[in-house]
Amino acid sequence: MTFSPGARTAWHSHPAGQLLYILTGLGWVQKEGEPKQQVQAGDTVWFAPGERHWHGASDTKAMSHVAIAERVDGRSTDWFEHVPDADYLG
Repeated sequence: MTFSPGARTAWHSHPAGQLLYILTGLGWVQKEGEPKQQVQAGDTVWFAPGERHWHGASDTKAMSHVAIAERVDGRSTDWFEHVPDADYLG
């Protein structure tokens, strides 16, 4: 998946967890209750099962990643609210 500059997911979680492998560019990830972290090509990020988080490109550069998440009871993702600009840029 490729995110244009400024694009990001909404808050979400995965019942079996999720692994991200950053392919290109510069992005940000944030786990609920933790500060936003920068990611770049070659980085991997693990989100534990049920852990609320978001991820996307930085505000000035695109970012591409491979995301791996297995299904539990037919679902792989639970979606929540959008990430406001103030939180995304903060």
